[in-house]
Amino acid sequence: MAEKHEAELKKELENAVKTMLEKDDYTIEKTAQVIRILTRLTELKLKKPSGLGLDDTILSERFKCPISGQIMGDPVVLASGQTYDRPYIENWLKQGNLTCFRSKQVLSHSFLTPNCLVRELISCWHGVSDVAVPEPRQDVGGESITERVRVSLNSLLEKMSSSLSDQKEAAKELRRLTQASLSNRVIFCELPDAISRLLSPLSESKVESHPDLQEDLITTVLNLSTHDYNKRKVAENPVVLRLLTESMKFGTIETRKNAAAALFTLSTIDSNKMIIAKSGAPVTLLEVLQGGHPLAMKEAASTILNLCMMLEIKKQFIDIGVVKVIMQKIYDSILVDELVSILALLSNNPTANEELSEVETVHCLFRVMTNSNSSLTKENCVVILFNVCSEDYPLLKVLWVEELQEKTITELADTGTERAKSKASDLIINMSETFPISEGS
Repeated sequence: MAEKHEAELKKELENAVKTMLEKDDYTIEKTAQVIRILTRLTELKLKKPSGLGLDDTILSERFKCPISGQIMGDPVVLASGQTYDRPYIENWLKQGNLTCFRSKQVLSHSFLTPNCLVRELISCWHGVSDVAVPEPRQDVGGESITERVRVSLNSLLEKMSSSLSDQKEAAKELRRLTQASLSNRVIFCELPDAISRLLSPLSESKVESHPDLQEDLITTVLNLSTHDYNKRKVAENPVVLRLLTESMKFGTIETRKNAAAALFTLSTIDSNKMIIAKSGAPVTLLEVLQGGHPLAMKEAASTILNLCMMLEIKKQFIDIGVVKVIMQKIYDSILVDELVSILALLSNNPTANEELSEVETVHCLFRVMTNSNSSLTKENCVVILFNVCSEDYPLLKVLWVEELQEKTITELADTGTERAKSKASDLIINMSETFPISEGS
């Protein structure tokens, strides 16, 4: 039985590591999963008289440098996204090669980024495999790779107080570096006053004065915000939310989209939601939703959905008119799936419920529910209709007439999600008890 469990764990570990190395999936959840499996395998090993007997084809092959064929001691990521052992890929580059050894892709740059996560995984695996792992190599003079990256990033930040041409050059490089590597994002936010220094050119002039510079800096903020470690630090900087809010309205299309996307990523943790809500961003998010560029509009809708998870912020959006804006967009068939999700959250609020209590709204949502191919959208529509119509006799009758013709709610009670089945069944019971069947003739 233990052998079978061990084999299952090994297979699960192989799949998890393959995903991380081949699909660049370095999320906290995936890392925790791998460490959990390794810990369990270690526990099994301690209970057995012999070693785990891990098959090298399962794990060690994943941890070998494609050039040397040996377990990596200092894994680094090349511009192509492939991971190599530093001494071997450096030698490959020094020979004048301008392509990735494995993929043959032409390299946009030769900067090597430490792959800290793979190094940690190799160390964990080493603990249960009895295979020696080489020590990480240092640069000439003993300087660590992390320190070299830190010095490079700090030097680029210093250029933010230099000439405009230096600012633009440094901004492009910071955008590239923070996009290329998770570890670069972490190191960046550990530098003293790094975010304020990064954004100082925008703080000292009109945000839209230099659109190319603005785009690079705002995109760098987005890159930094994608790492959970940085989210709170970024949001708590008083400069960031003001500049993101302004940049949703001014600048290139890419700038406006990325500013809204940065707010979305920051809003994914609860501690940031109230900070964003108090910054004045909700008004701008609603303005973008009402009349912004379609790409920024989609990001704004996702951010509003995140923020409305909190009761106090939900009320704030309702007070500034979000229901009216959303319904107009749904009438116009714009971002219907996303906006119906927000309405489902809002519809249990008395004020929002009252705003939704219109005959045309019932017709519109019923049509969306009938025509949609999304099970989640159908679910959200029936939730809204349940909240709006259940206690309103005239609207319930409107819904009942629609249902007699289309049978959409009846079908949903049989084939929908669990939540959709529950709400649809409750609506059917409510309608059948309220209206005699003869009224449908």
